[in-house]
Amino acid sequence: MRFTTTVSLVSLAITWAVASHLAQSDAFPGPLAVGAKIFQESANGELWVHLGATFGRVVVAFGLAWAVGIGIGAALGRSDRLDRWFWPWLNTFLNMPALVIIVICYLGLGMSELAAVLAVVINKAPLIATNVRDGVRQFETRYDEFASIYRLSWTQKVRLIWLPQLEPFLFTALRTGLSLTWKIILVVELLGRSSGIGFQIHLYFQLFEVDMILAYALSFMIAMQLIDLVVVRPLENRVQKWRKDGQLA
Repeated sequence: MRFTTTVSLVSLAITWAVASHLAQSDAFPGPLAVGAKIFQESANGELWVHLGATFGRVVVAFGLAWAVGIGIGAALGRSDRLDRWFWPWLNTFLNMPALVIIVICYLGLGMSELAAVLAVVINKAPLIATNVRDGVRQFETRYDEFASIYRLSWTQKVRLIWLPQLEPFLFTALRTGLSLTWKIILVVELLGRSSGIGFQIHLYFQLFEVDMILAYALSFMIAMQLIDLVVVRPLENRVQKWRKDGQLA
């Protein structure tokens, strides 16, 4: 699997280099030129400053969206009355374009970090809430009976009964929500921040420096892949192991 992935990436780089050579255009720099810019920005520290700013916004915004989404989803999943009343609200925000939310937040709160983070939370919390709601609605009632018989505390119910059943849904929300949050943060930074990968892409777009645009974009994609390998994949393996072992069977 790793060998195939490596060969595939090398083939992509070679194809990119050949296409750039044939194009002979400043608008289509090759991988060596882009790699040199990545090294340059890494050496002078600019890349790490802006990558860190983007990463910080992702952590804060997604963490808040995660907490809000889980709370709303759990409430809607446990109460049919709340679900009937608030589902149209949730569905409305779920289908609202991210760009509209970002613009409204910036207009209402100014070009501030609060507006940037709030825009992401409003956009992503409904997605997480929907996944959690679906998971809670599929809870096995026999485990609630088990909890009543053994008089489990609320924390024991959460740890021993609810979380194991929710893990697959939480993981789905994590993977889809996190990948979308990264992309929305770029738009937020492009429109109204003075730091971050999105800001740098917008800056070099104005200067028409395509090699710098690709350098920051490629660095961003590499960072996303590393987070996927270090954080998301291990969680995915854990969920798959839980399903295979059938801990709740």
